[in-house]
Amino acid sequence: MLVGRHREIEMVTRLIDSARARRSQALVLRGPAGIGKTAVLEHAIGLATDFQVLRVVGLPYEQELAFSAVHQLCAPLLENLEHLPQPQRSALQVTFGLSEAGVPDPFMVGLAVLTLVAKSSESRPLLCVIDDAQWLDLESAKTLSFMVRRLMADAVAVLFATRESTEVMLGLPELVLQGVELDDARKLLRTVVPWPLDERLLQQLFDETQGNPLALLELSRTQSPQDWAGGYGYPAAISVEGRVEAAFLERVQRLSEDSRRLLLLAAAHPSGELAVFWAAAERLRIASIASSTAEASGLLSFTDRVQFRHPLARSAIYGASPPDERRRVHQALAQATDPELDPERHAWHRARSTLGPDEEVAAELAHAAVRARARGGLAAAAAFLEQAATRSLAGRSRTERALAAADLQCALGALEDARSSLQVAEAAVLDELQQARVRLLHAQIAFASRKGSDAPALLLEAARALEAVDPERARMTYLEAFAATLLAGRLAPEGSIVAVAEAVLSGPLQLDPGRPEDRLLHALAVLYTSGLRRAAPAVKEALTGLRREAQAPRPGSALVWLPGRLAGDLWDEEAWYELSARDLRSLLHGGALAVLPVALSVRAFILAYRGELDAVESIVDEMAVIVEVTGVEIAPYAALVLAAVRGRAQEFMELFKPTVHSAMERGEGYAISVAEHLRALLYNGLGRPADAVGRVLEHTDEEAWTAGFSARALSELVEAAVRQGNKPLATLALERLAGATQGAGTEWSLGVEARARALLSEDANADQLYRESIERLAGTALQLELARSRLVYGEWLRRQRRRADARAELRAALTMFVEMGAEGFATRTERALAATGERARKRTADTRDELTAQERQIARLARAGLSNPEIATQLFISPRTVEYHLGKVFAKLGLRTRGELVGVLEPADGNRLS
Repeated sequence: MLVGRHREIEMVTRLIDSARARRSQALVLRGPAGIGKTAVLEHAIGLATDFQVLRVVGLPYEQELAFSAVHQLCAPLLENLEHLPQPQRSALQVTFGLSEAGVPDPFMVGLAVLTLVAKSSESRPLLCVIDDAQWLDLESAKTLSFMVRRLMADAVAVLFATRESTEVMLGLPELVLQGVELDDARKLLRTVVPWPLDERLLQQLFDETQGNPLALLELSRTQSPQDWAGGYGYPAAISVEGRVEAAFLERVQRLSEDSRRLLLLAAAHPSGELAVFWAAAERLRIASIASSTAEASGLLSFTDRVQFRHPLARSAIYGASPPDERRRVHQALAQATDPELDPERHAWHRARSTLGPDEEVAAELAHAAVRARARGGLAAAAAFLEQAATRSLAGRSRTERALAAADLQCALGALEDARSSLQVAEAAVLDELQQARVRLLHAQIAFASRKGSDAPALLLEAARALEAVDPERARMTYLEAFAATLLAGRLAPEGSIVAVAEAVLSGPLQLDPGRPEDRLLHALAVLYTSGLRRAAPAVKEALTGLRREAQAPRPGSALVWLPGRLAGDLWDEEAWYELSARDLRSLLHGGALAVLPVALSVRAFILAYRGELDAVESIVDEMAVIVEVTGVEIAPYAALVLAAVRGRAQEFMELFKPTVHSAMERGEGYAISVAEHLRALLYNGLGRPADAVGRVLEHTDEEAWTAGFSARALSELVEAAVRQGNKPLATLALERLAGATQGAGTEWSLGVEARARALLSEDANADQLYRESIERLAGTALQLELARSRLVYGEWLRRQRRRADARAELRAALTMFVEMGAEGFATRTERALAATGERARKRTADTRDELTAQERQIARLARAGLSNPEIATQLFISPRTVEYHLGKVFAKLGLRTRGELVGVLEPADGNRLS
């Protein structure tokens, strides 16, 4: 019964009505236990009589079982599995243990669930009810988060109920439930208390329970008229949740021993499967009448599965039971669970049925970890390994399992768990290899958590320790040391990058020229000891070898994102684009969230240079969620580059100051360099050269090539200094820039250098250099760089009084800037056009500017000939959402067919992974 919940009733009614109109919405109900969340869910179910209801209940005991909540959601829909595209169908079949076709891609699982839910809603609206969402297993939480954010034009309503916010609900509409008012409390109590209540006692009960509806009802049920007569209640020191649990336990104590044991069995059996439940009850010799008694108590219900009427009853019963009774019940459940059909749950129950170390149980848990990992459940695998370590006898197996758990936990971004597992490993006597692995894990945790200046030295130390005992791991660790040093940048201890390079070249490690990663390691070592000119051919050869590899490197390693970053440093836009896309696919496939923000950042920069700012905007949104989920600290690189290229000064500076401050604290000097480079780009775009100069020069290494971003920052300095009339500063910056661009020798680098030389040249040479810059950059996909060369050439032509030529270049630049959404550069170009005597066409709301970022992405893909299902697969949304957005695009642009998109939108792949 809902009393005093008018706002809640209104919001869930609106949610259901929206889904009927095929406007998918989600709502989070948040509040403490007993506050009425489940009652609101039941009310919503009552409203949705024409819906198919999918119920999911998060259970604390199932958090270690990968995809258990997703299975609850999808099980009633599996008849539609055959309608899914084959890769999605295969991913779900592996996830649910229906086939063994290799580890499924987590994003493919999410896309499969999205498609399955959207497809199922076509014939009948769906109401997805997720209760106790705070207890969802990690894999299910990620999958549901993926699904709910991509449903839009589907007949699906999603309701979460949770005690506390979690990553799955970040950014979703939220309704916080409070205790009921005193008048509503009075109405509620009158439904269960048959005698008159003294107002003073009612006030006391209301104060004691803080208006919590379940507490009001349960406490009233346990008290007689005589109890209330004196006005005595529970001590105020007991929490509301504690009072409710105490009330449940008081009901339990009135039952027979068999009924109490049956309730404990149900509490220990979170899946609620009836066949297993009754088989376990038989093993415990529980009389059949006990089930009727338990159900009559109002605590338990039997439908298609056994379930508690409120989760607090489950936790209260399980927590209050003696440990030996819990072990006995888990033993019965383990015996009733088929180890072949459900090995993970069998291992889970068996572990809880034993006391102390048990090598046989530990081995089964370790095997369950292998199975979980094969299904894509990395978090579950880590949890099983952690338990296996605690159940292992002291010795090598215990240490190995703890190290394996820490390795997975670090890759997942669960850094505190990884530290705990390391403590278990370090409690034993370690051999030389294990000591080296412990050093490596400590270094990786430091790198993942801070990306700062202490990580390079730790990784270098670990790499040296691994050389003699594990050369393969030593190679990877040296690459991670390079990556860490690059991120530490100017804040790394002096000589850090050279120390890593010299250790590779002078140490005992034997590098295999036939391995692309070994060639890369050697090339990096040469680069940072001998400079770019000597190392560039070797680095390019290594990158070419990596691009030819059919398989991406192991998720979580620096090699996954370092090649993309290095390709950018070498001005190799094709390698950067291709490798960064492959890197992301590898990380998403392996679920290695700790490294994913870095890889997304690397991807964001090349997309920005290509002018694909809509895709960068998608990355910004995705990074915000991932950083919140993992707790990994990283500078907002993608958000900074987006704000800089779009010309949003206020937004940029709001990011710039905290970025520099936190980067200083973490020792992430690279973030500071990038932020200052992007500040220069921002103010050049806005036509404010004095602000663009900033402090770029003083942070650029005169003695050695430091990185492509420093070189690109120098190109910004050349332009700003020329516009300020500071020719000596511009000349010095050009000299340093040329050291990087000529060593790289790509169309991109030489095109940027030609532009910089043109800015500094006398009239006789400038025209030829501007044309060279445009010609070189036109042969690349770098629309931002090409448009900038056209802009400065047009400005120069105007100053030469060649107005007709200037207008042609400026019009072309303006079209490109407007199309990509680079508003700062577009405004500067419009001013230059006005100076030639031409007034630029006013950009009004009825042009493509009116389209949202997602609408532009979808429209571009439709322009390229992709079908709605193909677009949905690329953008991780439902086909109906694609149809919905295309309808809005056609309406805004006045189009009737997909073919007309060719005339109004430029071709683009539009996807961050394309």
